[in-house]
Amino acid sequence: MNKHMQTSSIERSTVGKGIAHDSAKKHVAGQAIYIDDMAELPGTLHAALVVSTIAHGIIKSIDAADALAMQGVHLFLTAKDIPGHNDIAPIMSGEPLFADKKIEHLGQPIGVIAADNIELAVKAAHAVKVEYEVLEPVLDVETAHERKEYVLPPQELIQGDVDAALKDAAHVFEGRLEIGGQDHFYLETQIAYTVPGEDDDMLVYSSTQHPTEVQHHVAHVLGNLANSVDVKVRRMGGGFGGKESQATIIASAAALVSHKTRKPVKLRLKRALDMTATGKRHDMVSKWRVGVDANGKILGMYVEYLARAGYSADLTGPVITRAITHTDNAYFVPNARIVGHACKTNTVSNTAFRGFGGPQGVITSEAIIDQIARELNLAPNDVRAINYYAPDNGEVTPYGQQVEQNQLVPVTEALLASADWDRRRTEIDRHNATNPVIRKGLAMMPVKFGISFNLPSLNQAGALVHVYQDGSVHLNHGGTEMGQGLFMKVAQVVAEVFQIDVDRVKITETQTGKVPNTSATAASTGSDLNGMAAFNAASAIKSRMLGVAAKHFQTDETDVTFKDNQVHAKGQSIPFSELAKLSWAHRVSLSEAGYYATPKIHWDAKTLKGRPFFYFTYGAAVAEVAIDTMTGESRCLRADILQDCGESLNPAIDLGQIEGAFVQGMGWLTCEELWWDKAGRLRTIGPSTYKIPGSRDVPPEFNVSLLNNASNIEETIFRSKAVGEPPLMLAISVYLALKDAIGSNKDRNFDLKTPATPENILSSLSGSANR
Repeated sequence: MNKHMQTSSIERSTVGKGIAHDSAKKHVAGQAIYIDDMAELPGTLHAALVVSTIAHGIIKSIDAADALAMQGVHLFLTAKDIPGHNDIAPIMSGEPLFADKKIEHLGQPIGVIAADNIELAVKAAHAVKVEYEVLEPVLDVETAHERKEYVLPPQELIQGDVDAALKDAAHVFEGRLEIGGQDHFYLETQIAYTVPGEDDDMLVYSSTQHPTEVQHHVAHVLGNLANSVDVKVRRMGGGFGGKESQATIIASAAALVSHKTRKPVKLRLKRALDMTATGKRHDMVSKWRVGVDANGKILGMYVEYLARAGYSADLTGPVITRAITHTDNAYFVPNARIVGHACKTNTVSNTAFRGFGGPQGVITSEAIIDQIARELNLAPNDVRAINYYAPDNGEVTPYGQQVEQNQLVPVTEALLASADWDRRRTEIDRHNATNPVIRKGLAMMPVKFGISFNLPSLNQAGALVHVYQDGSVHLNHGGTEMGQGLFMKVAQVVAEVFQIDVDRVKITETQTGKVPNTSATAASTGSDLNGMAAFNAASAIKSRMLGVAAKHFQTDETDVTFKDNQVHAKGQSIPFSELAKLSWAHRVSLSEAGYYATPKIHWDAKTLKGRPFFYFTYGAAVAEVAIDTMTGESRCLRADILQDCGESLNPAIDLGQIEGAFVQGMGWLTCEELWWDKAGRLRTIGPSTYKIPGSRDVPPEFNVSLLNNASNIEETIFRSKAVGEPPLMLAISVYLALKDAIGSNKDRNFDLKTPATPENILSSLSGSANR
């Protein structure tokens, strides 16, 4: 029997409980220690990046004389000072730490300067003079596409015969959607603190979601082996994907200065530079032709994505893959051709962001459904219903995976009932009939989201568990804590195995020297992977302790139970701590390195076919909005959400993740606008010019629930399901509700690009966006 099969027979004492985030009290009290809060070692230097001031060109000369003449400035390093390799590409190659000759985007790092304090370092960085030969930049995806300028070859998924399906369709519709990007706007900007050791060792404190990648790249840049670098991460002040690959820029630059000076170095970015020099969510243009029958049932579709990669590949390839594999969303598409282009532009290289291409795919599918409904004068929910994947017959996605444990109908029907859809739909239609200025809109949309990394090899994790003689437990694993509650969930898993109080499990910082070769904490897999690895480690220790307990009680192992910090058998009991001491006395190992690899998944990256996801998670949202037709301003008045979390490990944390993801998704779709001028300069580089959602943007009525009786059919940790990314896409319901409000006085389809700012809403209202 698989060890995890035993989880269903363990009485739940900790897992499934709404226990507070382990750092919650520290956050409120201001006691949670982030890298910038750490006591600095004597002699610490502060570093600042020197970045390009043009979007495209050739470096002709660099003059740092004025900067180096400043008292307290120690050195300036460029590409020529790198002892190893000037390449920090996460997947491909050719992505330099420092630009050597060619400048590919404004804000591209050219070098790093170190001084006695951060203010002086920043001042010195601005004093470095760089002379350029300026070249014309390419700043938009459609220009890049016309010129066939890409950072990667196109990806193409083909299922069935699309041309025949479109030819035979009763109706064929064409559409286009401009999908905006998004800055991560984590509270803690990118930061690293590096401490050199003997034998060229380097200790790196990094605000990163991927400690192993930081370890590898720091070693790569310094010309050393990975075993010379130890990366530690206790917590991040937010990540959202922005610290998956791009934290390596900061850590590698700081480590280079430490390597040269043999001093500790701190490098942290101010907000404006962080937004200028680091990547975003990929903005895309999606275009489609969809063929349907007379009832609106999809027969075939051709979809093309133009994604802004920026100047280099970074993670654009897998982001496009996930967009392609989520273009179906909740709907069966028998014939499909989906193409994704990684367009090269002279802007910062875009990167991972919560949802990782899924949001762009899902909003495209929902825009298609919305267009079908408008063109055929049908209710959008009816069009959705006839296109849902069938509940029982295991229909196959365009990429070849069967849709199993389909919760689409139960989730949407339950939500429509709890949200009182019929009554509200009638009331909103009545309101709009008599209120030409303030228009209201209502929309529902579902999400089917695949859980696993696109690349099968990334779906693995490790954990290290020690039980000490006093019965306390030390827990370490490869996942990172960025505020999402992962550490508490994994601690609950270990406490559940031993049946001890969770406060007896010591949560420790992620460290490459303890758990090696980890994957990024991303793709919503943190709990699935690290929770199972920790479960396996704790279970191995517990099985050895069972043998000791059986001998102590003079009985069989099957008679021994762990419960309430005690170990019981034959009417007797001893504390867990006493059994731990007995196990040590009997020379039984109380330490285990656990490991887990996700089963069943496989993927052909050339054909885009296989089973890329271990399972699907489902959710649905209903949003009600109001718009002012005179100003274009909008407000989400109410949101109702029902999310499938399987058997939740921690409902309190999961509810918080759902609420936060939804509001972040609202920001992406309604107010967070990235804008570059004609010179390629990002002009939205702080809260004064880049509007993130605030407390007043949260829907005044916000109803969030977890789906009941939704145990995962797959052997995930305690039959739970992922929650980090899927709810973000539920915010697309707000976008659709805005279209419903705008379209309440229109009889044809119209465009509304994202973000749906007041300007874009007014454009749609005025008719300039009408087809």
